[in-house]
Amino acid sequence: MKKFINKPENVENEMLDGIAKMHPEYVKRLDGLDVIVRSEKKKDKVALISGGGSGHEPAHAGYVGYGMLDGAVAGPVFTSPTPDQIYEAVKAVDDGKGTLLVIKNYTGDIMNFDMAAEMAAMEGIEVEQVVVNDDVAVKDSLYTTGRRGVAGTVFVHKIAGAAAEEGRSLKEVKEVAEKVIANVRTMGVAISPCTVPAAGKPGFEINEDEMEVGIGIHGEPGTHKEKLTTADEITAHLLECILKDIDFEGSEVAVMINDSGATPLMELYIVGNKISDILKEKGIKVYKNFVGHYMTSIEMAGFSISLLRLDDELKQLLDAKADTVGFKTL
Repeated sequence: MKKFINKPENVENEMLDGIAKMHPEYVKRLDGLDVIVRSEKKKDKVALISGGGSGHEPAHAGYVGYGMLDGAVAGPVFTSPTPDQIYEAVKAVDDGKGTLLVIKNYTGDIMNFDMAAEMAAMEGIEVEQVVVNDDVAVKDSLYTTGRRGVAGTVFVHKIAGAAAEEGRSLKEVKEVAEKVIANVRTMGVAISPCTVPAAGKPGFEINEDEMEVGIGIHGEPGTHKEKLTTADEITAHLLECILKDIDFEGSEVAVMINDSGATPLMELYIVGNKISDILKEKGIKVYKNFVGHYMTSIEMAGFSISLLRLDDELKQLLDAKADTVGFKTL
């Protein structure tokens, strides 16, 4: 295992300290906790919290800031944070308007966020939850009942965060988050695995002439292996799976091409070139594109495509100001 780390058991702790020290104008770490919050608490608004295992950077701490999250909770690499950590995050960010938990559909995350919500409710804090399940590759997996939550989660952070920043109620923020979830779909592929520092070995094996289709974000293998083919053919296949899941015809969409961690921008833009051509051919208008690191899997070489079907409300909230380490709309 070759990584720029010190000790595997210290990776998450040192990373969180590094985020807080490198970006004090945006975030701070709660003392003794694996929780990142805004440097200056935003008052008189609904608070948003997300989180999950480490290894997905810039998610989730990179989205803490104006127009997006108020707090992020980090577990060990690819492992859910504990309920007590999530509970402390809720207490730190809530300002009496309620808190929305944005949860990716993984069994451990749902269980631990549920427990934290119950703990907060016992303290009189109003908490609501949404569960993101945008992955079209699988209906069930080793980690989930139902579809996995993957890179489309970032659109939920952005749009629900903008709604909260406007001063909408907890009910209204939850409703717009659920609208995003209902209209976003994602699928991914990889050509090499990643290595969890504590494990010291790759999460799966793959031959030089193969690709893993339908990957998640936890270093797990996809639904199946295929012979590696051209970028255009891979892109067309992923889009076909996404487009047949819900009706995007005649819609305006936001497109996210998400790097799994080790895919060069050169290759992502080759993918983008094909996406643009296919969507134009199908009469689907692209409103906005996002290309880069959004929801990674450490150093996995791969990418995912997310399409978000937009209406006027979602476009306005997508365009609203966001200023975080990992996402800016100024």
